[in-house]
Parts: sequence; C-alpha cells; structure tokens
Amino acid sequence: MRASVLTISVLVALAVPAAAQAPAPSAAQAAQRERMTSCNADAGTRKLAGDARKSFMSDCLAGKATASPDKELTPQQAKMKSCNADASAKSLKGADRKTFMSTCLKG
Repeated sequence: MRASVLTISVLVALAVPAAAQAPAPSAAQAAQRERMTSCNADAGTRKLAGDARKSFMSDCLAGKATASPDKELTPQQAKMKSCNADASAKSLKGADRKTFMSTCLKG
C-alpha cells in the first residue's frame, strides 16, 4: 500500500512539471495553425469534398493563390444572370417572373 502511494506520488510529481514546461508555439507554428483554420473555412464555404478538397487544401496551405479564377460565363449563363437581375430589380414573382424570364431569355 505504502509502495503504491509512493509510486503514484512520484508519477504525479514527474507529470506536473512536464506539462507545465510545454513551450508556446513558435511564430511559424502559429501562422501554420492560422493558415490551416483559414483554408479549412474556405474549403467548407466552397463545399469542397474528396480529391477537390484535398487539392485545394494542399494549394492553400502551400500559399498558392487560393482564389480560383472565375470561369468565363457562357453566353447563355450571362443572359440568364442578366435576366434574373432584371426580374429581381422589377420585383417580379410567380407567373409574372416566369413570363418575363421566358421572354428575356428568348430575346
């Protein structure tokens, strides 16, 4: 009994100073942790998963450009975006919006 109490006391005495001496992270480690947090948040915002997320995280953590270049809109996509903005500006809803969009996209 006395030996086990002594053993536990020694183990606690050795563990406490070891935990107290844990060094603060270096500036590089802090920067890496911040970059990891930022890149992870960006990947989540972009709803990336699997290989796309892995590739993005690798590029982001390496400091490569994280903003993917916006793809050029096709003419149909540009027209849809323009018509949608016009319909929103006119506060069209329901059947009126559907008719407007149809006419706008054909024209």
